[in-house]
Amino acid sequence: MIRNVLVVNSGSSSLKFTVYDMEGEKKLASGLVERIGGATGANMVYRKGTGPKTEKPVQARDHAEALQLVCAALVDPESGVLASLSDVDAIGHRVLHGADRFKDSVLLTPETLASVRELIPFGPLHMPANIGGVEACEKIFPGVPNVAVFDTAFHATMPECAARYAIPDELRVKYGFRKYGFHGTSHKFVTLATAEFLGKPVDQVNLVTCHLGNGSSLAAVKNGKVYDTTMGLTPLAGVVMGTRSGDIDPAVVVELARKGMSADEIDTLLNKKSGLLGVGGIDSGDMRDIVNAAESGNESASLALDMWAHRIVQYIGAYFTLIGGADAIVFTGGIGENSRQARARVLSRLACLGVDFDEKANEEKSGPCFLTRPGSKVAAIVMPTDEELMIARDAYRIAREIG
Repeated sequence: MIRNVLVVNSGSSSLKFTVYDMEGEKKLASGLVERIGGATGANMVYRKGTGPKTEKPVQARDHAEALQLVCAALVDPESGVLASLSDVDAIGHRVLHGADRFKDSVLLTPETLASVRELIPFGPLHMPANIGGVEACEKIFPGVPNVAVFDTAFHATMPECAARYAIPDELRVKYGFRKYGFHGTSHKFVTLATAEFLGKPVDQVNLVTCHLGNGSSLAAVKNGKVYDTTMGLTPLAGVVMGTRSGDIDPAVVVELARKGMSADEIDTLLNKKSGLLGVGGIDSGDMRDIVNAAESGNESASLALDMWAHRIVQYIGAYFTLIGGADAIVFTGGIGENSRQARARVLSRLACLGVDFDEKANEEKSGPCFLTRPGSKVAAIVMPTDEELMIARDAYRIAREIG
């Protein structure tokens, strides 16, 4: 019987984990090991259920050692949640990129894992770490099914007119250049949760889902499936983000190259030095810092906020049109769920779509909740995301299918 699912999210220098009892979807434990392989040592955060977090310095030279620390914590006689490691029945892994090969979560066999390895060029920073987490779990949990849950999979329903780039087709075939989209696990979770919140079958719901955090993306969801999304071949495209530029004239890249910048320098500029950080003038791309600076009269920070909101409103309007009208505009992610000031910059501009913005609700309520008044033609909703639970659900589903 499949019951306990371990969720693993391996980053370049971190390993996040959550354990669920899928009978009732109860979170048993969660935490992370960060600064893996760092010269000053690693740090481990652990939380049993909804109890207090504990934090301590640890030694973890690689992800395998980090996972060993996690396992020791999970079976600790005092603070653990498992009698033994054999109580783990399935493992779900966040994997950045499925390209056009994986349009759903998949059981990781030697063949499918080899295919995932071939996709490393699509995510050279994240994919090796994702795969390293899988390999470590295979050694520590022999015989336990490992399931890959791809950030790109939920977006695989996009029609070709949305997914293709208007470049010669031989480049698409040779290099795989097309829009794939990211944050798919989050967009999928909030789509399902919002349909339930509205009391509608998921295949009858139209939404614009806004995953807003340091990295942000929007999705146009038509009849429960993605019709378009803002991120593209990589997570750089789309709206203005914490340190990413979002959409930019490609000629800017060409001109920077002509002026002597290398490909790596341009990549760093657009991914790590742009966005709110590049415009806000306060040496921070954190929305909380930008909002505080704007409210204190910093004109650059206020401009950064306006640019951020402008691009989001632009995409909401476009997606609203593409899907023939929306039942709701959904806010999720760290900014979408928590920054009332940032949400207000967007919602105050959507009256023309039929959004009757309730400023009091925006100030006082927390999700899941409505940010619009009763009778609003189009609802605005805060829906907390839970990507780990979505990964656990997919791992549970696939593990049960194989018996």
